Amino acid sequence: MSSFRFKSLREATNRQPVAVEQSSVKTSEFFGINVFDRYKMHQNLSKEAYNNVVEAIDKGTKIDRKIANQVATGMKAWAIDRGATHYTHWFQPLNGATAEKHDAFFELSDNGSVIENFNGDMLVQQEPDASSFPSGGIRNTFEARGYTAWDPSSPAFVIGKTLCIPTIFVSYTGEALDYKTPLLKSLNALDNAAVAVCKYFDKDVTKVIATLGWEQEYFLVDEALFFARPDLWITGRTLMGHSSAKDQQLEDHYFGSIPDRVLAFMREFEIEALKLGIPVKTRHNEVAPNQFECAPVFEEANLAVDHNQLLMDIMAKIAQNHKFRVLLHEKPYKSVNGSGKHNNWSLMTNEKKNLLSPGKNPKTNIQFLTFLINIVRAVYEYDDLLRAGIASHGNEHRLGANEAPPAIMSVFIGTQLTSLLNDLEKRVTGKKLSPDEKADIKLDIGKIPEILLDNTDRNRTSPFAFTGNRFEFRAVGSSANCASAMIVLNTAVASQLKEFKKDVDALIKKRVKKDEAILQVLRKYIVESKRIRFEGNGYCDEWINEALKRGLKNTIDTTEALKTFVTEKSLKLFTDLKVLSEREMYARYEITLESYKNNIQIESRVLGDLALNHIIPTAVKYQNILIENVKGLKDIFGEKEFKVIASTEIQAIQEISNNINAIKQLVIDMIEERKKANVITDIHLKAEKYTKNVKPFLENIRTHIDKLEMIVDDELWPLPKYRELLFIR
Repeated sequence: MSSFRFKSLREATNRQPVAVEQSSVKTSEFFGINVFDRYKMHQNLSKEAYNNVVEAIDKGTKIDRKIANQVATGMKAWAIDRGATHYTHWFQPLNGATAEKHDAFFELSDNGSVIENFNGDMLVQQEPDASSFPSGGIRNTFEARGYTAWDPSSPAFVIGKTLCIPTIFVSYTGEALDYKTPLLKSLNALDNAAVAVCKYFDKDVTKVIATLGWEQEYFLVDEALFFARPDLWITGRTLMGHSSAKDQQLEDHYFGSIPDRVLAFMREFEIEALKLGIPVKTRHNEVAPNQFECAPVFEEANLAVDHNQLLMDIMAKIAQNHKFRVLLHEKPYKSVNGSGKHNNWSLMTNEKKNLLSPGKNPKTNIQFLTFLINIVRAVYEYDDLLRAGIASHGNEHRLGANEAPPAIMSVFIGTQLTSLLNDLEKRVTGKKLSPDEKADIKLDIGKIPEILLDNTDRNRTSPFAFTGNRFEFRAVGSSANCASAMIVLNTAVASQLKEFKKDVDALIKKRVKKDEAILQVLRKYIVESKRIRFEGNGYCDEWINEALKRGLKNTIDTTEALKTFVTEKSLKLFTDLKVLSEREMYARYEITLESYKNNIQIESRVLGDLALNHIIPTAVKYQNILIENVKGLKDIFGEKEFKVIASTEIQAIQEISNNINAIKQLVIDMIEERKKANVITDIHLKAEKYTKNVKPFLENIRTHIDKLEMIVDDELWPLPKYRELLFIR
C-alpha cells in the first residue's frame, strides 16, 4: 500500500498540464451550437410547429401529438446533422444524479432495410423502469412501469453522439419520481400568485418567472492521489487525515492566480458548457487550497437547474482529461472550507422587470417592498422547511463550519432596508392615514435608489441574504440538485403572496384604499417576521444564543430537520398549491432518510476496513521497528542507561499500543451498533439509530487514526496525507 502511495504521489507530482487548443473563434460563434434552441427550431420546424412549441414554452399550453411528430422530425434532422446516432430522455431521479437510456434512431423495415426513425411518440414519452429508482414505496419491484415526458421549456441538446431530451419522470400512477415535476409545479404556483399581486401595481404584467443564478464550488484533486485514498473515491470525503501544517490560514488562495493545469481544465469544460448553452461567466480560486468556483449568468430557474446538473457531469468527465477528479462533496477535507452552491434567486416579469430591483418612483418602490417583505415573511413562516430542503449527509458536515452559514435560517437585508422597514413599522399604525402621512411615507419609499448594490453590503455568514436585486440562498450544498431548495422556496413564497392578496383584498372590501391596505398589511408582516432578520455575524456563538432567544431553530441533526417534510403545516402547503401530494411528500421524506442512512453505513464500512486492514497493520509494523530499536539500545547501553536514551521510543510504543487498542475496540463496537440498526425495519427509526449510535464512531475512530499518522514513519503511512492532497502540483 505504501509503495502504491508513493508511486501515485510521484505520478501526481510529475503530471504535466494538459493543453487545450487555443482558438481565435469568439465565444459568440459557438455558444449554444449543440442546443435545439428557438433559433434552430425556427430553422428546422414549420411555422405551425414552431409557434406551437413557443406557445407551450411561454404559456404552458399542451403540444398536440400531430405537432409533436413535426417537432420530432425537425429535431432528428438537426441532431443527425450534429453527429447524433442515438436519443435519450434525460431526467433527474431522486438519487441526486441524472439518468438516461440511449436508443438508436434506426429501425428495421419489413424488407430488412434500415431506416432512421424518430417520431412524436418517441419524443413525448418513454417508459423507464420506475422500480429501479428511489420511490419511497410508491413503486414496488414488481411494479416497474414509469413514464418520462418531454419538457419543451428546457431545450434538447446533443452530447457526443446522443440527442438528450429533458423530461419529467413520474410513476404509472402519476406520482412525481423526480425533481423537475414538482419544480415546474412550484414555478407555476409562484407565477400565478406573483402575477395576482403585480396587478395591484401594473395591469400589464401577465407572467412572472423565477430566475436562478447558481455559484458552483468544488475541489480538484490529482487522480493518482484520489485513487490512493479509498475513503475519498468511495465516500467523496476523507474519513481520516491530520490537518496540514499549511492550508488556508494565510488566506493566499482566494482569488489567487489559477494554476496553469487547473486553468486548462477550466477552459475545456467551459467550452463544452458554452456549446450546450450554459452561460458560464465567472471562475476563480476559492478560499481552501484546491477549491474553485464557477458561475453562470442567471437564467429561468427550470433551465438553470438543468444546466447545473449538466455542468456537474461535464466537469467530472473533462477533469479526467487533465488527470484530475472533481470533488463535489460538501466537506471533503476536515477543518478547511466546505463547498456550497449559492442560489441567487429573483423574480422577473414578462416586461423584463426585476421585482427585487427598486424602481425610480414611490409606486414601483412599494411594489419592490411588497415582494421583499413577503419573501422575508415566507422564510420566517417556513424556515424549518427551507432547512429541510437543503438537508443532506454532506451538508450536515458543512453547515456552521469553516465559513459556511449556520443551520439557523435567518435573512439579511442590509442596514438601509432595515432602517426603512423599522421606519414603516413605527409609522404605519394600522389606522386610516392622513393624506400628509401617506405622502410622507411614499416620499420616503421613493428615496430607495434603483440599484442597492452599493448601499447593501453582502453578508456571507447569512444563509439567505438580499444582495441588491436578488436573494442569495447560500446554505445549499455543492452536490445538491438546486431544485430541492428551489421547490421549497418557490412554494413558500407563492403561498405567502396568496395570503398577502387575501389580506389586502379583505381590507379593500372594508373600503380601505388600495395603497393604504397594502401598507397596513406590509406593516403587519414586518412586525410578524422581524425575528428572522439578522444583520450580524452568523458564524459567532453569540448568534446561536440570540437565535435561541428569538425562537429560531438550530437544527444540526439531518434526521431531525427532515421531519419537517411531513408535518401537518408542510403537507398542507404543498397539497394546497398542488405542488406535491401527501403521498409524494412522505415518499421524498423516506428517500432522503434512506440516502442519509446509507451514506453513514458506507462510511462506517469503509472506515472499519481501512482501520483494520491498513492503518493498524502499518502501526504495528512501525511499532515493531521501534521495539527492535529499543532492544538494540538496551544491548548497547545496558539496562540502566537505555531507559533514558530510549525514552522517546518507549513512549511512542506505548502511544501506538493505546491508539491501536482504542481503534480495534471502537471498530468492533461500531459494527455491533450497525448490526442492531440494520435489523430495524422502520426507516425513520433506523436512520435515527444510525445518527445517534453509529455516526459518532466515525469521529472517535478518526481521532485515534490521526494521532497515529503523526507518530508512524511517513514512509510507512499507507495513505496520501492532507499536505499532499490539498496542493496542485
